[in-house]
Amino acid sequence: MWVRAAVNCAVPFIVAGVGRLAGRRTSAETALWPRYLARYHDDRPGITELLLDPATDRRGNRPYSWLVAPLRGKAKTILDLACGSAPTRDVLRDERWLGVDLSAGELALAAAAGRGPVVCGRADQLPIGDNTVDAVCAAMRFPVLTPLDAVLAEVTRVLRPGGKLVALVPSRMRLGRGLRGWWRVMRALRIRSQPWPNPDARDGLPKILRAHGFVVEASERRVFRREIADPRAAALLVDGLYLPGIAPENVEAARLALATWARPGRRLPFPLCRVVARLPVAG
Repeated sequence: MWVRAAVNCAVPFIVAGVGRLAGRRTSAETALWPRYLARYHDDRPGITELLLDPATDRRGNRPYSWLVAPLRGKAKTILDLACGSAPTRDVLRDERWLGVDLSAGELALAAAAGRGPVVCGRADQLPIGDNTVDAVCAAMRFPVLTPLDAVLAEVTRVLRPGGKLVALVPSRMRLGRGLRGWWRVMRALRIRSQPWPNPDARDGLPKILRAHGFVVEASERRVFRREIADPRAAALLVDGLYLPGIAPENVEAARLALATWARPGRRLPFPLCRVVARLPVAG
C-alpha cells in the first residue's frame, strides 16, 4: 500500500509578518529555495519540534495535539506530509500512520525516537498509491512546499474520496503581548517577513484549497506562546527561522537582540491557523 518513491521537505517556522518593519525583503525565488530547505533540515534535524512543541495556548493546548484533534478516532490511515522529526506520531498512537520527508537527518531523528514508519520522499512525488489514505496532516508545511500546485495534486491523489486534510499554518501577527520580541528580531535581520515561496498559504490557505477542489470545513486561529527565558532559547528561536540570503552578521545581531529581551516569564506569540478540509465524494 505504501509504495512509489523519492518531500520537498519543509518544516517552516513562524514569523508570518509583523507589519512594515525597517529593512528589506529577500526573494525566495532567487534563493534556490528547495536546495536551501533540504540543507537546512539536514543541518538542524528536529528544530521545528524543539521550538513549537513547548508552546501553549491559553487553554494549555499544544500545537501538534490541536492539529490532529479532528483525526483522532475518525481516520484509520494517516499520512504526515513532510513529517520532519514526526512529532504527530506521539499524539496519533492508535491510528495507522506514515511519515514522509526528504531530509535524511529528520528521518533518522524520527526513527531514533521510535516514531515510525517513516519513508524518504518528495511532497510533489509521494511514495504512496492512489486513494490509499483516509487523512493527510501537515504541520507548518504549505507556505514552504514547492511547487505548491503539484504538492496539492499529490495530496488529492493519495486521499480517498471524502478523505480529510488537516493543516497547521502560521497566521499573521497582530498587536499584543510579545510583539516587541519579534520586532527586535526582524529589525536586526533587516527584513519585513520571512522569504517563504508561498506566503499566501497562511491565512489564505482555505481559498487555495477550494481552488484545488477541497471543501473547507473549518478554519480556526489560535495564538500559542513560548517562553524565551535566556540567550540559549533566543538563539534557538533565531536558528529556527528560514533565512536564505540573510547576512550572517544580521543573524548574529538578531540573536543578540532577542537575548537582551529574553528573561524568565517572557513569552513570544506564535499565531497559528488550523484548516480542516475534505475531498468531495463523487456523485
